[in-house]
Amino acid sequence: MKRVAMTDPDRVSVSLEMDLITTTEQLAAACARAAKHPYVTVDTEFLRETTYYPLLCVAQMASPDEAVVIDALADGIDLSPFFELMADEKITKVFHAARQDIEIVWNLAQKIPHPIVDTQVAAMVLGYGDSISYDQLVQRVTGDTLDKSHRFTDWTRRPLSDAQITYALSDVTHLRTVYLKLTEDLEKRGRNSWVEAEMDVLTSPDTYRADPERAWERLKTRVRKPKELAVLIEVAEWREREAQTRDVPRGRVLKDDVIGDIAVQAPTTPERLGQLRSLPKGFERSRWGEQILEAVKRGLERDQKTLPRLERFRPAMNGAATVELLKVLLRMTAERHGVAAKVIATVDDLDRIAADDEADVPAMKGWRRGLFGENALALKHGRLALAVDKGKVVTVEKN
Repeated sequence: MKRVAMTDPDRVSVSLEMDLITTTEQLAAACARAAKHPYVTVDTEFLRETTYYPLLCVAQMASPDEAVVIDALADGIDLSPFFELMADEKITKVFHAARQDIEIVWNLAQKIPHPIVDTQVAAMVLGYGDSISYDQLVQRVTGDTLDKSHRFTDWTRRPLSDAQITYALSDVTHLRTVYLKLTEDLEKRGRNSWVEAEMDVLTSPDTYRADPERAWERLKTRVRKPKELAVLIEVAEWREREAQTRDVPRGRVLKDDVIGDIAVQAPTTPERLGQLRSLPKGFERSRWGEQILEAVKRGLERDQKTLPRLERFRPAMNGAATVELLKVLLRMTAERHGVAAKVIATVDDLDRIAADDEADVPAMKGWRRGLFGENALALKHGRLALAVDKGKVVTVEKN
């Protein structure tokens, strides 16, 4: 075990002894100690530039009185105690921008950390801005400036340096102060339930399941016809399975825009496949070329009645003007209530609200509807107007 003595970045009056954990026994003991506390802060360091699944290199966690760095690549280490701690319902796990960290736990252990708090979401609810970075949030909450020189370090190299360990620890020790401050503010402003609602998506296994059959849903393409959709589904599924099997990034198998081209053109022969400018020369004669043609044929043979419906909405008359008004209302609402506009509604939400009063978007549900959605409908139908009073946009109810 390698020990690194350092002063607590949280500026507590004691000097904490930090552990680099390299064995299963050390990890089990550290997790047992952490389990005695109401919360732990968590972060991970990983690489995924050349793989489909993220490669966990280091995990770090801190309780109120201890911080540790776990060498996930240490010979013979079993990370089960860490995964069990992540799933312990008695302990709140605190992350910043939690999605990728949770994805790693799900991929390796098929467990979802729960309950959790994502301080990036909490910060947006409290008006710190859209998707604020961790170092910016630390600076605003604590006044400290983080050393991010090791942000792009090679975390696969061993041994880990003292500087890397110190860097990893600072992420979770500062996070304690950030979490306590944001939690206090949420309680004062009565917005804990707002954050909890957002955590439901982050802690749903559906968020992290990479089902090949649903791979097409993440693609932004121009397909409009059922035939094109059928081919898109089959080719996207083929790419997902190939990327998973070979553990390579999706883009290394086939780029998103190439899948869109294939779906629209639906080539059924090597010659037609080779005519696509988005594919490298000779690709049609490769094994992958053959498999893509087979996927295209499966798509063309699908019963179109069994296909998912392509969601479409038609902008209402004067829809662009309505959306612009809704944008003004959104900015006004965000400023008045001290909430990041992005967490209330997206531009896509506004487009859909302009087209449909019953739009199935987050902005028309839960706390967002009371804060913004009802006013959005009132503005759309002329029951509410916008005016400028002393340099500020205000709403005016119309009789």
